[in-house]
Amino acid sequence: MFHTNKAGKSFINEEEYREKVLGCWVGKNIGGTLGAPMEGKRDIFDVSFYTQSLQGEPIPNDDLDLQLVWLKAIEEKGLYNVNEQVLCEYWLAYVIGPWNEYGVAKFNMKNGLLPPLSGAVNNDQWKNSNGAWIRSEIWACMFPGEPDEVAPFAWYDACVDHTNEGIYAEIFIATMEAAAFIENNPRKLIDVGLIRIPKDCRVTRSIKLVIECFEHGDDWKTARNKIVEDSSDLGWFQAPANVAFVIIGLLYGKGDFSQTLCLAVNCGDDTDCTAATVGSILGIINGRSGIPVKWIEPIGDKITTVAVNPFHLGLPKTLTELTDRVIACKRQTDMSNPTLVRLTNSKTCVEDKIFEKLYDGEETAKRVLSKSSMAISYATAFGRFTVEFEKSPVVFAGETQKLTLSFENSYTDSSFVILDWILPDGWNIKQGQEQILMNRRGYTSTITVDLVVGGFKAESIEHIPIKIRLSERNYPVFVTIPFQLSGTIQNGNLEARLSQNYWDPRNMMLARIDNDLNQ
Repeated sequence: MFHTNKAGKSFINEEEYREKVLGCWVGKNIGGTLGAPMEGKRDIFDVSFYTQSLQGEPIPNDDLDLQLVWLKAIEEKGLYNVNEQVLCEYWLAYVIGPWNEYGVAKFNMKNGLLPPLSGAVNNDQWKNSNGAWIRSEIWACMFPGEPDEVAPFAWYDACVDHTNEGIYAEIFIATMEAAAFIENNPRKLIDVGLIRIPKDCRVTRSIKLVIECFEHGDDWKTARNKIVEDSSDLGWFQAPANVAFVIIGLLYGKGDFSQTLCLAVNCGDDTDCTAATVGSILGIINGRSGIPVKWIEPIGDKITTVAVNPFHLGLPKTLTELTDRVIACKRQTDMSNPTLVRLTNSKTCVEDKIFEKLYDGEETAKRVLSKSSMAISYATAFGRFTVEFEKSPVVFAGETQKLTLSFENSYTDSSFVILDWILPDGWNIKQGQEQILMNRRGYTSTITVDLVVGGFKAESIEHIPIKIRLSERNYPVFVTIPFQLSGTIQNGNLEARLSQNYWDPRNMMLARIDNDLNQ
């Protein structure tokens, strides 16, 4: 690989790209299979190879499963038509895994608490956990060498079932993986990810702690124990510590595939996820041919699933087929955005400015980190309407809460957007039920109102309609704003219900059918 100063000439050779994408998925399958038996255990291990009798098949892993759903969304919608609410619909259609934040998110979305609210509400235990950053590779593969392009899609993905640290973790991992297509040094990749997440977040703190231990000469066990101690207030299965275990693998493994994956597993906790992620990163860096054959032979090329509904999903049967479909999506994406690093039949040729942008995270901070997990947006035919909650959509009767209302992406000028709230009895907006926003092309119009919460009906969730129309038109569109009565849904009770639902006959049947279809 080499780079040039010639403007507008950034390309990646398609065969080289294919090798890296296939390496990504092979590394993912190997790491997930290696770590599966130790998942959730808090011990330090001494694993050096698979501990299962595999007979040519990988262990099913939700880390990969959910990315097959995102693949379908990209294929059907086109990448640039994908956002958090599109992912919501695909999740509801195809994701059956009920565990932890997955089940909470589905519960929320079914009740109208759409992303990003679905990751922020009723989710105190799991909002900062691991479910998002473990499924980041599909986005990185769409934007090789361009972490600022991948970051918004990492946010769309993570906010479905996470907020805060859970989102920062996916942005960190996805941007590292995107950069790994053109940068081979793991230490530099860590810097690429760090500059794109908040300096004061817990993910950053954990990663920097590992770096300090490594540079000080501490062994990996010392670094691991310091991470466990520093993250003790968050508990286990949380993103800051487990992302740090990924970094332990990358730094202390020193580029050796076997050592890197085994170190990640030997740290304990969410072992299938940590090993699968470092496997993906090294797979991107080195390609499939750079992965030792001894790791590939026991599990082959097959995909097995456990967390998705196979009906109508069109699952790829092999990692090779998955790679082919990813490449087709990349070609389609290149046609949509001619500024991207593109595929070519010629030699890879990446401009200096692409390398320089790897270490400039200001664009990501501006575009992504300013997004609120307490804002829900609605696309109308004539623009985008957004409601941001001052605190939360979870409210109690008699509470007053500020709501920030905004309208943007208008196609027209010189008109007004008229909002008419249809409030239940006992609910009130101090400024009146009708608000008027300026409507201008390329302009965001914003106002703040004070909502006084009234009573709830028999249900614990109210969906309050707003009639929206342009002043120059005589027809409205309607959106509904969700509010949940505080205290009616407790995280612990919800978690128990979701876990019980997994074992109902339908879900067990789907899991069995899924495995049968992949035989």
